[in-house]
Amino acid sequence: MQEGEPMDRDRLKDQLFLHEGFEPKPYKDTVGKWTIGVGRNLDDVGITEVEARTLLDNDIHSAEAIASRVISSYHDLDEVRQRVVVDMAFNLGGKLAHFKKAIAAIVAEDFDTAATEMLDSLWARQVGRRATRLSVMMRTGEDYEM
Repeated sequence: MQEGEPMDRDRLKDQLFLHEGFEPKPYKDTVGKWTIGVGRNLDDVGITEVEARTLLDNDIHSAEAIASRVISSYHDLDEVRQRVVVDMAFNLGGKLAHFKKAIAAIVAEDFDTAATEMLDSLWARQVGRRATRLSVMMRTGEDYEM
């Protein structure tokens, strides 16, 4: 490389992977700082909004895959109700499948019963207003005014 030439960022990435290692979950580094990935210091640096949105896009993709796997008619739902079940899958992960009565009601397009079943759960007691908003959206097929 000649002076003034741009650095090979891919080689630098490989070098940093070698020196820092890769950890997909947070851990305490050698000086006690929470760290993730390839040496990202969460205590001092955190993440940017752009990075959070990238992570969110990936997590939404995963939640949608869960929703479509658990609810056979997912792709036939209107957009608002799709957002409801993806929101729930985002929060619950694979445990969305435990909502058997609500899922059966969604598949049967009995959205009143689905909304009632959503509210009659430990999840609803844990997440409070989120469950209230989502159940209204499930019941009506309309956005909840925030």
